[in-house]
Amino acid sequence: MNPKELADSLHPLELRVYEALGQETSFVDKEFECEGLTPAQLRTVIEWQLAKGCMEVVSTDEEHWVELTELGEKYKNGTPEQLLVRRLQADGDLAVAELMKTAGLDQKEVGTAVGALKKSGVLVPAESGAVKLAEDANLESIEAMDKLIHLVSEAGRVKLDSLGPEDAQRVAGASRKRGKAKGIFRVGSEQSRTIRLTELGQEVRRVAKDAGRSGDEINLLTPEMLADGSWRGKTFRKYNTDIRPPRRIAGRKNPYREFLDYVRRKLIGLGFEEMRGQMVEPEFWNNDALFMPQFHAARDIHDAYFVKEPTRAESIEEPFASRVAAAHTDGGDTGSRGWGYDFDMDMARRLVLRSQGTVLSARWLHKAKVPGKYFAIARCFRYDQVDATHAPDFFQCEGIVLGEQIDFVTLLGLLKLFAKEVAKAEEIHFAPAYFPFTEPSVEIHMKHPKLGWTELGGAGIFRPEVTGPQGVDVPVIAWGLGLDRMAMMAMGIDDIRDLFASDLNKVRSTRIRMKD
Repeated sequence: MNPKELADSLHPLELRVYEALGQETSFVDKEFECEGLTPAQLRTVIEWQLAKGCMEVVSTDEEHWVELTELGEKYKNGTPEQLLVRRLQADGDLAVAELMKTAGLDQKEVGTAVGALKKSGVLVPAESGAVKLAEDANLESIEAMDKLIHLVSEAGRVKLDSLGPEDAQRVAGASRKRGKAKGIFRVGSEQSRTIRLTELGQEVRRVAKDAGRSGDEINLLTPEMLADGSWRGKTFRKYNTDIRPPRRIAGRKNPYREFLDYVRRKLIGLGFEEMRGQMVEPEFWNNDALFMPQFHAARDIHDAYFVKEPTRAESIEEPFASRVAAAHTDGGDTGSRGWGYDFDMDMARRLVLRSQGTVLSARWLHKAKVPGKYFAIARCFRYDQVDATHAPDFFQCEGIVLGEQIDFVTLLGLLKLFAKEVAKAEEIHFAPAYFPFTEPSVEIHMKHPKLGWTELGGAGIFRPEVTGPQGVDVPVIAWGLGLDRMAMMAMGIDDIRDLFASDLNKVRSTRIRMKD
């Protein structure tokens, strides 16, 4: 359309934005204010104008900010490490069991803090199994964390680039993200765009102004206006009868659903049998059967979704309940020393939305054939802040292979196959990792063309404490890969939220690079 036709078809909201601009030709969308328009309406007008070629994006800036989480607010009175140090400074040498009684801390916080203080050399062993502060203990990092928490608390929200390199590193290490049960800081970002009127847009603005157009035109003539005569003396927006009607498009399967079906066909074609299970599981199968201690940081309300009603399963299947409990307490018949605590069967019965696909492997181990190979496509749930690579519910591709000749090299080969053939990743690398249920353990990362190196998942060889209680005495390799991230690579997208986009044009235009 020419400038006059465009000016005639302008929506009243577009005219208001032109009027608010005055003689200016550029503005920053996050800073621009137009009386009578909400931020959502302003974004809509900008997208209309971009589509018409009347505006263009000159530049995009992203500002990262830091704020405290609920946990961070709690730690304004002192982090667990700081509270333990104060306790030891006041009382001297203490047994770990006595430290567990530190006011304001639960057992998981104390266990995590003691481990961190030992690793940093602040705590050292004392007589009779007690711990004490090292004579040369360096408390600078603990004090610096306390100052940082109070700085962010007082400001409410702090720009990340306003922090020094050391504080920025502390934020990165203590921010809420996948793989951490809790986080002290929440890191977010906000984008702003500099928008400029094109030559066409400037001409459209001039034509509209010369024609006396304003944002007060009426879009719709209603029966009420005809009845009471209020239409008289009003200016109506012109209608463009030359606009083409919308296309009629046949339906198609969602591209992400196509991807999941493709992965399923691929694995079945490779001879894997599919494991299936329910989304609600007792903590026993979700965690205990995987030798995850009951004081582990990932087993609290900050990282898992607990079922409100009913809260617990009626019972846990025997003999697995007794065998797993023994493995945790003293190792049982696995040859391990266990975790050395009294196993709580009531806690094991608590119901959660499964937080990892590995729960299916735990359930299927005792009935798996040897040799055998199994997979599952499992929808999992973890509390997480939504961003380009994280979501609170996600799909995992879980798998196990059992056999006398299975080893770590077999596992690495399978992981490489998945990354190359399913995710279509061109660059991958492996990194050492730790999981309570595998040893040795590994993480596989792939390089996304826009997001850079991204974790694809974790894997390893199941520990005897996992396989022994299930009656399995051969090596078992296991992996849990993020199907959402694999789909991002295969579908050529750079935001995990686009997998569930409500934009039908985007859904229709998305294609997957796959061949059966």
